[in-house]
Amino acid sequence: MSSSSLLLADSSPAQKNKATSYHLGQLKAKLAKLKRELISGPTGSSGGGGGLGFDVARQDWYCIRWFCWLPLSGKEQSTLMSKLTGTHSEVSEIDFTTLTTVPGTLKVHGAPIQILDLPGIIEGAVDGRGRGRQVIAVARTCNLIFIVLDVLKPLADKKVIETELEGFGIRLNKRPPAITVRKKDKGGIAITNTVPLTNIDHEEIKAILSEYRISNADVAIREPSASADDLVDVVEGNRVYIPAIYVLNKIDAISIEELDLLYKIPHSVPISSKEWLNVDELIEKMWETLDLVRVYTKPRGLPPDYDTPVVLRRGKCAVEDFCNAIHKEIAKQMKYAIVWGASAKHARGQKVGLEHVLEDEDVVHISKK
Repeated sequence: MSSSSLLLADSSPAQKNKATSYHLGQLKAKLAKLKRELISGPTGSSGGGGGLGFDVARQDWYCIRWFCWLPLSGKEQSTLMSKLTGTHSEVSEIDFTTLTTVPGTLKVHGAPIQILDLPGIIEGAVDGRGRGRQVIAVARTCNLIFIVLDVLKPLADKKVIETELEGFGIRLNKRPPAITVRKKDKGGIAITNTVPLTNIDHEEIKAILSEYRISNADVAIREPSASADDLVDVVEGNRVYIPAIYVLNKIDAISIEELDLLYKIPHSVPISSKEWLNVDELIEKMWETLDLVRVYTKPRGLPPDYDTPVVLRRGKCAVEDFCNAIHKEIAKQMKYAIVWGASAKHARGQKVGLEHVLEDEDVVHISKK
């Protein structure tokens, strides 16, 4: 064999046989189970304990806990928190001054948004360093995460935080994979896929399911480029998929050319909390990402209440969701609803039922039985 052909043979990717695929699948599943046990502890409780001041209750039925901050170093984000909400959050030149969760509320386009100022996290937080487990556990309850980064080293810090959150089952700016695993009583493992399997094969799938003691199931894959990690996430069933915005702070310390480069980082907004630069863009990006639906109530014989909207999430904004957001008994007592706005067919209003989907800034009157 010539030296050129030898080089070509050595540089080609190794072909996986059935035994190798099965073994790799087992390793992926075992690693995921070990990480879960490390986080939850031997008794299955959440790791690290609650800790004083870490969990914050929702304040009002229309004031929903939406997002928090997760910085490596907290003083700049505490400054931003204080200016945005008027809530005092301890600011110091020393890193990690914030030791507990500090709540605040920011009103955006009439909707009250609850902000949680969390302590900074350090590398190894998911393994118990610092109070990282409590911090990340609170982050799992939020609908949007702001990650505050220093513009002088954004990518290095970004990687550390993403690794910590990934280890705790938080998937940033991702959607759940289009994979379903339906257990059954008999029949073995039946695998169907509507897209080509380029990153996983049938042997890996069977190995992962075997590690979880699933011997009879229908597996349907409709996810392009589905991987073993995606399947493990589906089987584990405890992953949360949360949008994140990377807040690149201190742009007052860099050049215009460097700022142009920062805008190429996906899901990011460069700002300066000190000089209050570009914060309006950050708030608009937050509003766009949250994708909220504001619905105004109209009592009988009175004008609509435009001061305190009922805030719903896109995808859960039917009339029934609107009723439940006010009080769970209202849906049971409702005879019909009259809706004015973008979702109504007529400008004079439309009579609808519980399943009607509302749009942003609709006005709703509930008629009881």
